[in-house]
Amino acid sequence: MMTETTTIILALASGLLLGLAAAFVWRRVRARTAQELFRESEAQMKESFRSLSLDALSTANDEFLKLAKAKLDSAREGDANDLDKKKALIDQQLQQMTAKLENVSTLMKDMEKDRSEKFGQLAGQLQTAGQQTQALLQTTNSLREALSSTKARGQWGERMAEDVLRLAGLIENVNYLKQKTIEGVGSRPDFTFLLPKSLRLHMDVKFPLDNYIRFLEAGSDGEKAKFRSDFLRDARARVKEITTREYIDAESNTVDYVLLFIPNEQIYAFIHEQDSAILDEAIRNKVVFCSPITLFAVLAVIRQAVDNFALERTSNEILSLLGAFKKQWDEFAAKFDLLGKKIGDAMREYDALTTTRRRQLEKPLHKIEELRSQRGLPVASDDDRPPSSAGGSES
Repeated sequence: MMTETTTIILALASGLLLGLAAAFVWRRVRARTAQELFRESEAQMKESFRSLSLDALSTANDEFLKLAKAKLDSAREGDANDLDKKKALIDQQLQQMTAKLENVSTLMKDMEKDRSEKFGQLAGQLQTAGQQTQALLQTTNSLREALSSTKARGQWGERMAEDVLRLAGLIENVNYLKQKTIEGVGSRPDFTFLLPKSLRLHMDVKFPLDNYIRFLEAGSDGEKAKFRSDFLRDARARVKEITTREYIDAESNTVDYVLLFIPNEQIYAFIHEQDSAILDEAIRNKVVFCSPITLFAVLAVIRQAVDNFALERTSNEILSLLGAFKKQWDEFAAKFDLLGKKIGDAMREYDALTTTRRRQLEKPLHKIEELRSQRGLPVASDDDRPPSSAGGSES
């Protein structure tokens, strides 16, 4: 920048000097003929100005070329450095990108491998699920065919009731009786629960299924309404059937209610949803509807009552035994105290023998020993003993 400014200043100074020289020459020769001098002066000035201008232009051009070359070299060097830095940065970014692409490629391979494994597992699970669904369908069809018989439904319901009883911890012939005819009445409930104080609770198993199945399979609203009414009529008929069997009898020592077991939660819920008045009517007639879940709750209460009664009875027996034990304990304690008193008396007698009596007996012995020592008599040995009496023998 300094060189360029200096060149410009030199060019301006050269022009100014040329102008001053031209003015000075023109003043000296102005005495000549105006026309000649003017022509000569003009020619000389033109020549001189041309020469100076060419020199100044050449100098300025050289300086400009030098300056431009320096600037170009500097710029080229700077651009080269920038290009090297950018190239290094680009190479670094390319390396990082290559590493990331390799990681992504590895991740994609792992994901593809995992996807293949998961797909194989899913295919196996789907196949297993299909087989299980087919087996379940066959079981359902078999169950439907089996439950098409009223007798088979009754047996299946009784089996469900026995499962619930077992789950509740009740034992047959201990906590309940099965198919036991009521004496004097002739009715035979499916189950009879043995309660405390000889009370009994009867239960029948009912499974109204036919019209419920028809309701589920009905294709029109009219058919659904018809089968719904038929099913609810069947449910009311089961309640009426139980109330006519004399399951509630004070002479037989029964409670004031009887249980009606529905061995299917869906049918039990359907009765609740469609006509809950049936349950209210049953309660008024001393009949309690039970599903497998609610039966378990009722049996839990029965089991607790039996356990509490057994605990109360056992507690009374324990208290009676404690009374008898206390009586025997009092007698034992009295005898033991008497024995202790006798042992105390014996200890006092023993102490008297080992102290006073012993000292009194040892005094003569000490005096005899002193006499023997004073006289110098030896201690008698076994050989110095007198012979045994005649006719005796040595032992």
